Amino acid sequence: MTASFDTGGLERLRARPGVQAVLAALDAPGAETRLVGGCVRDALLGRDADDIDCATTLLPETVMARARAAGLKAVPTGIAHGTVTLVADGAPIEVTTLREDLETDGRHAVVRFGGDFAQDAERRDFTVNALSLDAAGRLHDTTGGVADLAAGRVRFIGDPATRIREDSLRILRFFRFHARFGRGAPDEAALAACIAARDTLDRLSRERVRAEFLKLLGAPGAVAMVAAMSETGLLARVIGGVGELGRLARAGRLPLAALAVTIPEDAERLRARLRLSNTEHDALARYARALTAARAREQLDAGALRGLAAEHGLDALEAVVPVLSGEPRPRLPADTAAVLDAIRTGPPLVLPLGGADLVAHGVPPGRDLGRLLAAARVRWLALGCPLGEEARAMLIAHVLAAAGAAGTPEPRIRA
Repeated sequence: MTASFDTGGLERLRARPGVQAVLAALDAPGAETRLVGGCVRDALLGRDADDIDCATTLLPETVMARARAAGLKAVPTGIAHGTVTLVADGAPIEVTTLREDLETDGRHAVVRFGGDFAQDAERRDFTVNALSLDAAGRLHDTTGGVADLAAGRVRFIGDPATRIREDSLRILRFFRFHARFGRGAPDEAALAACIAARDTLDRLSRERVRAEFLKLLGAPGAVAMVAAMSETGLLARVIGGVGELGRLARAGRLPLAALAVTIPEDAERLRARLRLSNTEHDALARYARALTAARAREQLDAGALRGLAAEHGLDALEAVVPVLSGEPRPRLPADTAAVLDAIRTGPPLVLPLGGADLVAHGVPPGRDLGRLLAAARVRWLALGCPLGEEARAMLIAHVLAAAGAAGTPEPRIRA
């Protein structure tokens, strides 16, 4: 089975107003500028790329000068390596002068500017990423990328070991691109080179590993490729532990949590291992707490689901439920989806009782007030988080009765 190409995709890419403006600004005698890489690949597949990249024979300073003369904003985002970001039609387009590598150490490269598009293609990672489209609409493919894309093959350009030595992140990129574009088993030579170089992953910044791995987890074929990483010892080097592949296969949102988080300590490990942001870590921690609380029960009914949502957040619960759906404990109700939808669209699950309510019924402010409110919340959660005036009255009665039974000075009941 081969992929079908969108015959009009390349023309739609070339016809974008921002692309037209950049190509026109860089149209100079004796020079050439082409669209390159992922935007060309995606256009062939009928997808609109978010990131547009160009390669040019013009030097960076000339790119900036011509762009500004044409009224485009030009930012020297990576000018030492020949990259300038132009803003056209409100969107950024990266323009990089053709280069060739002089030295590489797996993380950094020493380059010099060149003028050969075919040679520039040879220094890219995979054949499917080495396509280019010129200003006249002609597609250029010097590495066999079109045939590989059609067949669902992801191959390194040239010798896989050499490409990986140039940048060890290409190990993870291989798995990500196969998960997105590949079909069937991964390329044997590429896989062998990735396994042989797995120690070099430790030399990469955790931020780069994090970004690439999260992209992999979001790809359509992520489960199969993460399984391949697990079998070859690569996964443990990324997450610092064993992955739950079955849970990953069932995951909806938060695939990283489904794969690698079982207890709260796992969230802490991943924060350090992958340099997660506070927001990312907090989502994993809430997931871990919700998962732990859910698995402590034999069965979850609608009330228990409401309680978990109120205690840990609906987002965490919605990430946990698909993971649990294939496990023997806890048992989920048949109408789980409807319960979650009702929670999502209903009023917020907020304790319908405040300190002022208890003070109004004679409970003096202070430590006892806080203790009674905490007891009311426990009762409220156990009852499935009822809302409204009836729930408030019931909780007040429960708190006052509990206060009397505990020997707390009897509150003055006010009408």
